[in-house]
Amino acid sequence: MTEGSALFTDFYELTMAQGFWKRNMDRRSVFEMFFRRQPFNSGFAIFAGLESFLEKLKIFRFADSHLEYLDSLGVFEKPFLRYLQDFRFSGDVWAVDEGTIVFPQEPLIRIDAGLIEAQLIEGMLLNTVNFQSLVATKAARVWLASDKGSVMEFGLRRAQGPDGAMSATRAAYIGGASGTSNTLAGARFGIPVMGTMAHSWVMSFPSELEAFDAYAEIYPDRTIFLIDTYDTLESGIGHAIEAGARLAAKGKNFGVRLDSGDIHYLSVKVRKALDDAGFPKATIAVSNDLDEAIIETLSAAGAPIDSWGVGTRMVTGGEEAAFTGVYKLTARGNGDGGLVPVMKFSDNPEKTTNPALKQTWRIHDEAGMAVADVLALADPDSADGAEVLQVGQDHAFWHPAVDYRHFHYVPLIEPVALLKPCMRSGALLAPHPGLPEIRARVSDGLESFDGSYKRLLNPHVYRVAITDRLKDLKLGLIKEYLGER
Repeated sequence: MTEGSALFTDFYELTMAQGFWKRNMDRRSVFEMFFRRQPFNSGFAIFAGLESFLEKLKIFRFADSHLEYLDSLGVFEKPFLRYLQDFRFSGDVWAVDEGTIVFPQEPLIRIDAGLIEAQLIEGMLLNTVNFQSLVATKAARVWLASDKGSVMEFGLRRAQGPDGAMSATRAAYIGGASGTSNTLAGARFGIPVMGTMAHSWVMSFPSELEAFDAYAEIYPDRTIFLIDTYDTLESGIGHAIEAGARLAAKGKNFGVRLDSGDIHYLSVKVRKALDDAGFPKATIAVSNDLDEAIIETLSAAGAPIDSWGVGTRMVTGGEEAAFTGVYKLTARGNGDGGLVPVMKFSDNPEKTTNPALKQTWRIHDEAGMAVADVLALADPDSADGAEVLQVGQDHAFWHPAVDYRHFHYVPLIEPVALLKPCMRSGALLAPHPGLPEIRARVSDGLESFDGSYKRLLNPHVYRVAITDRLKDLKLGLIKEYLGER
């Protein structure tokens, strides 16, 4: 397993680390993790994976066998390997609360540590947070498309390996899934486990009706009949009603599941059959390669569906292969314990970064609805200190590309600082919140955004801006760089 192994890093991180060590450059540095664009052409994203990252960071070590492997490569000097033998993360971590609604360009995690420490953890951080944020965002979109209905995560068998399955289940629950088929994840994370039966159960009996009766006898309080093994309308629903009637005589309810065919057409026919038979409380669950677009279409058409089983397209991200999170140096030590702001220049303007330590302030209107996120300087080592957005004061906020686009706004209620300290000198500052709390943060947070940002198609673009001072710093560094060429 990779958890806790400091060897779980890109090779160039280690070669750079040895270079920093040889040049005595292991000074204080600040890196920030942010992402460049919304996945799924979404209007929002969900930040997930923070607890997983922090727990891995606490035990990030080089085992003796790993150091022997590095020695065998003939690249690393033995004194450097002895340095790695005592490697521990001893820096500070600031982060956005897990489950927060987030947007491109704003820092989600800030690492303030020695240069070698901060560099070596890059791969593990991005691997952990990018995947879980991708899946949590997908799950939130599915949940919204279902009109905040019951969504079951069924993706274990299609996930990318065991760790992918576990991380995906955790992230899907944060994003809005009600439960999972992944029993190990249920045990580890306290997520409700759910499941019905497979077609193999039905085919293992001489008849469909006998299969249904047997299941109902064993699990009378949680019976859902899978009715499409042979023919949904000609046999499946009829046998489900017959077996369900025997359950109803004992005071028990039941449900049915559709896993193939025209889900809208079949769900309407099945609902009518159940109602006509006197079972209006019998539920209908559906599965079969569902995603948010299919679910929204079925919901809008009024399909009588009570719960949705979503697997492949949730736990793999579907059409989106990866979350675009990156990790960039924003300030380097000046040799006296202070910091010098730095930024990445690029031939691609969208890859130019924002320098210095930053705080993200979320501005709400008087009704509590989010208006914009503003990146402001948060460097306590700078001459002017950190910026705080003042209530009642007119502010000019600029597009991060530092072009002409800007707007003025007067906050009338206290802006909310999103980045919070969560680790100091390598030690956690507080216990992790439980998954139900993180999950509730997603649903509560989505309520504070206008529906236009949550549309599946052509969502409104939420404003992320920078302050006057950050704009001036960025422009100054650009001019300084151009002057040196």
